[in-house]
Amino acid sequence: MTDRVDPVSDGKTAVGETVDAEEVAFFARIADTWWDPKGPFKPLHLLNPTRLLYIRQLVEKHFGLEPRLKAPLTGLRLLDIGCGGGLISEPMARLGADVVAVDASDKNIKTASLHAAQGGLKIDFRHTTAEALAEVGEKFDIIVNMEVVEHVADVSLYLKACRALLKPGGIMLLSTINRTPKAYLFAIIGAERVLRWLPAGAHDWNKFLKPGELAEHLKNAGMDAILPTGYVFAPLSQKWSLSDRDVSVNYAMAATVTK
Repeated sequence: MTDRVDPVSDGKTAVGETVDAEEVAFFARIADTWWDPKGPFKPLHLLNPTRLLYIRQLVEKHFGLEPRLKAPLTGLRLLDIGCGGGLISEPMARLGADVVAVDASDKNIKTASLHAAQGGLKIDFRHTTAEALAEVGEKFDIIVNMEVVEHVADVSLYLKACRALLKPGGIMLLSTINRTPKAYLFAIIGAERVLRWLPAGAHDWNKFLKPGELAEHLKNAGMDAILPTGYVFAPLSQKWSLSDRDVSVNYAMAATVTK
């Protein structure tokens, strides 16, 4: 497992107990390529339509929204944690949500802000952390936590900060990678070393969480976990789909707070 780095501010990495400075620095080095569909973030561009489908399905069901509306998330405040270049933030804003997007890397925030501005989108991008937002009492109807928990320094503390940010009756959507031999083969050997879809070192298999472990962390943080949904990749079509049964590599999970 990657050694924990004590938070020391360099003016470019937001400070917090859950921030892994090495992880932030790693992704900051390739921040300029966030919106290049053939660059280092190609896997996320391929996965993004499926992530967005999952988010929409769960949010619309949870709040009883009308999916045929052009902007069904109007009136809902949404937090995108670890927003990177804004791959999730921008579609959520287009769906009508009042989006606050945060990242521990100021370089990611600058990249995301510029791209959103070029598209005429109004998104509140901030260089900060979940715990910093919790400390000042921010609250959200929806929290999006996509491919983040496997990169934080302390999962328990991080999810407790997320719980503090979620309004009663709210919902949080997470996705991450299972800690299985198959995940090691596909996410690290395949994606990083063979296909080179991701820079080597993008993931640490020891920081992956099994669905049961993530559900337990959520329970300890005061949230109710919803059964996981798998993301399954078809190599021939280069497309992802949702699965109720296969969570062996990538999977998503939702959590709610009782009113």
